[in-house]
Formats: sequence, structure tokens, C-alpha cells
Amino acid sequence: MKVTVYNCRAFDERALFEKYGKELDIELVLCPDAPDEENASLAKGSKCIDILTSKMPEELLQVFAGYGVKYITTRTIGYDHIDVKAAKKLGMTVANAPYGPYGVADYTVMLILMTIRKMKRILERTNIQDYSLMGIQGRELKDLTVGVIGTGRIGRAVLQNLSGFGCRILAHDLYENEEVTKAGVPYVSLDEMWSLSDVITLHTPLTEENRHMINAEAISKMKDGVMIINTARGGLIDSEALISGIESGKIGGAGLDVVENEFGLYYYDHKSDILNNRELAILRGFPNVTVSHHMAFYTDECVNTVVRDSLMGCRYFVEGKENPWEI
Repeated sequence: MKVTVYNCRAFDERALFEKYGKELDIELVLCPDAPDEENASLAKGSKCIDILTSKMPEELLQVFAGYGVKYITTRTIGYDHIDVKAAKKLGMTVANAPYGPYGVADYTVMLILMTIRKMKRILERTNIQDYSLMGIQGRELKDLTVGVIGTGRIGRAVLQNLSGFGCRILAHDLYENEEVTKAGVPYVSLDEMWSLSDVITLHTPLTEENRHMINAEAISKMKDGVMIINTARGGLIDSEALISGIESGKIGGAGLDVVENEFGLYYYDHKSDILNNRELAILRGFPNVTVSHHMAFYTDECVNTVVRDSLMGCRYFVEGKENPWEI
């Protein structure tokens, strides 16, 4: 069998693809670029393609379907970059490759601590040998209420991490998890989450229903000085509302690993480019906002897992076996 891999990074993924391709007896076509209409022909003869967070709209899916592609796996947990409805209409199966929750959970707590301790300002001052204290007085996590939205695997790992800090923890999810309630973490409504939390951290997939769940109305209901952490999906937050909240002082800080309209931006070197993302430029300029480039997942364990499991899913699909990664 043959699999065409897009967005293949030479410095960390290529050797793993070659290793697991050999073990699973899969012929690989490795392409460093994102899938598009020009390189779609590389998938000719492949029933399966393996991608990252590249946009896969219906028009592009039709091109791949024309080359005989029947299965699309994304080396990510989220799959909102793929038009799943269009794929099903074209007879294509979509799958993901979830990695362990601990890398993102650890990164989330790091962003929480960096935000409440004003670490961006501290590091910027240290870099220019400004060792003054004014404006960098932080807060202690034990004194704060942290609201966790989304209690799937990553959200629950965040709850576990936070349990050692002595802070009050609240949870919100459309589907309550018994493990969370047994740990003594109460589920609350979104309105309660907004009004009670000093820190709000997002761990839910992006859907049509929850896009911009944090908007101007939600922010108006939050505590003054609230801090917002997002390691999930950028579209969960209305960027303009976030910027307005920071400018007004309603939002005291933010730690963002994801932003809106990041597709085609992350993970490329754009240091000499004018970026078409005004909101990102504004957010990066605030002294109380830490922005990283959608890399909370990025650990040794994660890269190994997503390469291996994405190829295993392709093998299972071709062999007609039960596939735990199909969406």
C-alpha cells in the first residue's frame, strides 16, 4: 500500500515516517509542503493521505478524490481544518491521531503561571538589564479560582495538575465526567464560570456552536482583571473582543498558544514577511499577553505518537479493520 504524507518536517518527522513505514510495510511519498491543487497529484495511487493543520475545503477534497484518495488522516487531535461533511459526501473517511494529554496540560499550567506572574514583562526587562520591580508584582495561584472549560483528556490532565497548587477549581462541559466530580471539582454553567473565575483556560474542540464562545458579552460578565489561557483552538475567542478587553483593562492578561486565522501562518518562517493577521500583531504587542505558535503539543512523545498512529490508521483502513481513529 501507498500513503502520501504532506507537511512532512525533515528535522523531526521524516526519520520516524521512514521507520514506521518500513515496520508497517507502507510505501511513502513524503512532501514537505501543505496539500494543494498543484501537489495533489503526488497522491495518485494512494488511497490515504496524511496531513497536518492545513485547510481542506470541499474544492481541494474534490481534487484528491479525483486521484482516488479515500482516507484522510490528520496528525492532530482537532480536525476543524477539514470539511468533514464534504469529505463524507465524496465517500472519504476522515481520521485523527490523538496524542497523550500531558504535554498540552503541562504547557497550559506553564502559561497560567507565566500570565499571573507577568513573566513576559520580567523577561523583556531582564534582556535589557532593567531590574526594577514596578509593574511586575504577580499573584499566587493558591489565591485564585481557575475555570477549566472542556473536561476531555487534556482538560482532566489540567485539573490534575492544578490540584497540587491549592487553587479553587471549577469545570464546565456539555457532558459531565464522573472522574471530575469524584475529584471534588464542581461543574458550573458558563455564566457562573465567567463571574467566578480569576483564570479561564480553554480545552474544548472548536465547533460551529462554540465559535467565539468568549466574545464581548462573555467578557463583560467576567471578573475585572480576568486572565484567559487558550491552548485549544483560536476560533473559540473573538480576537477583536479580546483586544478590546485587554485595552480596557477588563482582561488582566492572556496566554495564547493558538489564534484565529493561523492557517498558512504556523509553522513557517515569516520573519521577513508582512503578515495578513492584524489581530496577531496587536496581541503580540501587549506586555501582558504571551503568544506562542500552536506548539503546546510539541514533545518527543507527541511527534512519535502521531506519526505512528496516523500510519497505523491508514493500514487499518486499507485492510478493513476496526479503526479507533476514524471520526
